[in-house]
Amino acid sequence: MTFMTKFINLLIILTCIICSACNDYLNIPPKGSKIPTTLADFEALLRDQYTNGRTPILNALYLLNDVYLKNAQVNSPSLNRANYMWDESADRIMLNNSDEDTYYALYATISNCNLIVENAPTATEATDAERNEVIAYAKVIRSLCYDVLTNYYADTYDASTAEEKLSVPLITSANIDAPYKQVSIQYLYDFMLNDIKEAIEMGLPAQSMTAIHPNLGAGYALLARIYLQMQNYEEALRYSNLALEQNNQLYDWNSFYEEHHIAIEDPDNYDKLATPMQYDYVENYYLRYGGQSNYDSYEYNIPVERAARFEDGDARFLSRWKLKVDNNDTYYAALTSGFFNHGGLTTCEAYLIKAECQARLTTQNDFTEAMNTLNAVRATRIRPEMYRPATASTLEEALSLIRNTKDNELIFSIVPFADARRFNSEGKYLRTMTKNYNGTEYTLSPTSHLWTMPFPAGALNNPGNGTIEQNVSK
Repeated sequence: MTFMTKFINLLIILTCIICSACNDYLNIPPKGSKIPTTLADFEALLRDQYTNGRTPILNALYLLNDVYLKNAQVNSPSLNRANYMWDESADRIMLNNSDEDTYYALYATISNCNLIVENAPTATEATDAERNEVIAYAKVIRSLCYDVLTNYYADTYDASTAEEKLSVPLITSANIDAPYKQVSIQYLYDFMLNDIKEAIEMGLPAQSMTAIHPNLGAGYALLARIYLQMQNYEEALRYSNLALEQNNQLYDWNSFYEEHHIAIEDPDNYDKLATPMQYDYVENYYLRYGGQSNYDSYEYNIPVERAARFEDGDARFLSRWKLKVDNNDTYYAALTSGFFNHGGLTTCEAYLIKAECQARLTTQNDFTEAMNTLNAVRATRIRPEMYRPATASTLEEALSLIRNTKDNELIFSIVPFADARRFNSEGKYLRTMTKNYNGTEYTLSPTSHLWTMPFPAGALNNPGNGTIEQNVSK
């Protein structure tokens, strides 16, 4: 046998070995890495706050004009500008040609949750109850991510069309080549509700491991949020009450204002105050960041017209923003820094869901109970010298009061955006948004296509083992 013949035979043997092992190469731990096997290994994935703790939804905030963009930031075409300036002529699909953070950050979290749901049942060094607890955390977090995604990229829930209209890709496996389907809005809502209820049945604890692990109150509060979006007020009321049975505390923003009023009232002082909305915030069911990472950061600045929508004497507003003139820009500058719970679940949201459901379900045109629930929140926010109990004589008036408070309380979360879409879809309590920008009047119709965000180009062009259909025309 010649040398060349031996060499060729050796190549054939090596090729066979490589081919036989190619399906197992992912099982080989990279040097310096560790394949998770214990429950502690899998649970540690939930503590990766840069991946799992972020809920970036900036373009929804730009559309609402809840975040201020400086003049220099709106001078050239961009996706941000199209939403901020309510430009219906802009081709947002073309402008969204980068790897948009909302889509990829939330699906990265979903992938980690899928890994836990798939593998934690056989994780070592744990009891069945401990395994179930970690799986329950993952199911609630996964459902919250899908709730944000469907309310961002798909049309809002409408029972008459939810079976027909597409939502977002439903991915339930962490395998990179796993097949998936872009499911209907109804299918995804049913999936979220079932996932959360399974988590509760599995033993979602009343006291979770940390603030970044959703507790039982979070499960109930998320069910209340989803049922409200479905306009199922009976179930939303039931679950908001169950959440409040777990924790009904409200933070006293009047005390915070009084403690820091000297710095707050100094027109030249923009030094940052530590926000109370952090890990030990008494309103937390589940702490989840907005767009920020796990690093200490500042809140967003807000436009002057947005600041005007806060109630007079709102200590929460006064403690967080102050008017600032910066060359050609005038806005309300953020005053606080820290780890903000902009993307999680809180007692305040549960109170305001409860108030709306009470107003919707009243049979005697008596909105006393709804206003009492609303006022429980307002009493901890509005300065005593300005506070007057809110009253309403019609459903429209009650809903307006509750919605205004909720928009302000949950600013920078997905909730005001989702609520606006819900009210727009309902058709009875429509709001046309207006603003004056450099002397020109702009409006955003409640029927505008801008209320649904386009999928990013990266998702459409590289869909993996499935297909994605764009949900908007531009």
